[in-house]
Amino acid sequence: MKPIVLASSSPRRRRLLRELGVGFSVRVPDLDERPLPGELPGPHVRRLALAKARAVARELAPECGVQWVLGADTVVVLDGKILGKPRDAREARGMLARLSGRTHEVLTGVALVPAAGGRARTAVVRSRVEMKPFDKATIRRYVAGGEPLDKAGAYAVQGRGRHLVAGVSGSLTNVIGLPLERLRSILAAAGIPQPVRHENSLGEGVARRGGLQRVSEARPMRKYQRRFSGARSDRGPNETVSHRSKG
Repeated sequence: MKPIVLASSSPRRRRLLRELGVGFSVRVPDLDERPLPGELPGPHVRRLALAKARAVARELAPECGVQWVLGADTVVVLDGKILGKPRDAREARGMLARLSGRTHEVLTGVALVPAAGGRARTAVVRSRVEMKPFDKATIRRYVAGGEPLDKAGAYAVQGRGRHLVAGVSGSLTNVIGLPLERLRSILAAAGIPQPVRHENSLGEGVARRGGLQRVSEARPMRKYQRRFSGARSDRGPNETVSHRSKG
């Protein structure tokens, strides 16, 4: 049994977690991910990341050998309001129309929970994303391709949605769904060994030189677009997958 269980159905998070070289398996929790009345974005993603990890931890047998459960949740925030995954194509088109030509935040909550119980390690990471102006025809074509329908905010910066993005300030992998630089420090604090890797190899620091950098000019973006968009299996050599219910 791998030492970590990833409590997520996201193939993007699985691919990102592989970058750290940590062996893991996958179990998918079944949770209501809607915000609570009046819940702010930061507390919302932290709560859901914890809830996902704890839900999976409760299902694990003590003798299974798993030491930690990792949960994560990502939302897009515009004008203080949470944009989650669109329910249908119409809602996706509406989200993209609101994002066009504006800058929004992407928040990811991360929670590492001991499988046997104990203190959880949590973090909330924020990135800023500047969108290009785009018209209704562009939105219709993008939504018709199906990519936005399972993405927070109805776009994928690592996929065809990169053509809608002008720049990213902060962690690029946070926008994709798992902030690897912060996660790396959380795993290290928990005593989980990882191969030593250069920060840029993890796609971090896309806009460290100040201001927003053009995504098309950023080497980490090109690397991640190639890695995430190719026709390949979502399962790596260091992981196993167990889907319990919904994706």
